Amino acid sequence: MISIKDRQHAVQLIANACKDGSTLTAACDVIGISIRTHQRWIQTGEITADKRPFAVRPVPANALTVEEEAEILKQCHRDEFADLPPDQIVVRLMDEEQRYIASVSSFYRVLRKHGQLAHRGRAKARKSQPAPTTHTAIAPNQVCSWDCTWLPGPAKGTYYYLVMILDIFSRKVVGWEAFLGESAANSRTVIERAVLAENIVGQPLMLHADNGSPFKGATLLEKLRDLQIQPSFSRPRVSNDNAFFEALFRTCKYVPNYPANGFADLTEAQQWVHGFVQWYNHEHRHSAIRFVTPMQRHTGEDKAILANRHALNLAARAAHPERWRGDTRNWAPGTLVSLNPERTVVTDAVRMAA
Repeated sequence: MISIKDRQHAVQLIANACKDGSTLTAACDVIGISIRTHQRWIQTGEITADKRPFAVRPVPANALTVEEEAEILKQCHRDEFADLPPDQIVVRLMDEEQRYIASVSSFYRVLRKHGQLAHRGRAKARKSQPAPTTHTAIAPNQVCSWDCTWLPGPAKGTYYYLVMILDIFSRKVVGWEAFLGESAANSRTVIERAVLAENIVGQPLMLHADNGSPFKGATLLEKLRDLQIQPSFSRPRVSNDNAFFEALFRTCKYVPNYPANGFADLTEAQQWVHGFVQWYNHEHRHSAIRFVTPMQRHTGEDKAILANRHALNLAARAAHPERWRGDTRNWAPGTLVSLNPERTVVTDAVRMAA
């Protein structure tokens, strides 16, 4: 509802704009109202307040009577219905007493109206999960993500466990190891090696993971605090909160040389993962970072590479302008990457989660 003071101010602004040469349509668009709304405000010659809140509305013909509402409450208060939801009460009344008082939605509406809509039974009420925290990185070694996946063993039902750590800004795999088992102690080994390899001991770091037990052990969390690493976790059963790793593991398991029939032993699995990480970091042109390698992005070499590509595109367009319908391809390096960005934040960097 727009207050009368704001209405008067808006009408005055529109009048001034039209006096200065603007059209009524353009002036109303700038204010954010339609022409019809403007006409309704000024049609009586005096701008008045909105009368809708004070309008007398007739009672709908299909509305429940006071007696019917009381009967609904009476049935819900019966001892045998104390732990049943309205949909159960309605069908029981029809089956056992041949009665139909109102619909299930009417039962809910009456209970809500009288402040009696509450969770029934011993089971815990459902809780809505809050949105995940957004973390952003503008340089390497600020926000990392890690996860664990299975690698097939030599026989059906046997697996090795691969733990990886990914820098979300550069997409570089900064730490990894394959183990015989899944545990917080193994995860601790991987993060310690990664911190030493990246030379960021004592440097603040955000580390995101899902809710798996290998990443929530008490000793592991204590070690993270010692290393000044702030842990972050996905919502339960929501894989998209760690989307960077869903994409990484898909790439890992769909490369042509992935041994879908399994690894002969742990050593073979470790050797294969080592080769994959070398290829991924140093050869793979990642589509989300303008088709440079993660290592080039991690070290800052991508800026010169992308600038050179941009210059080549400009030269090609100058040589054959008839072959170009618009601007050249965007080769500007992303300056910000977000983990679980808010939906209202729309930037080119946010869309780099592929």
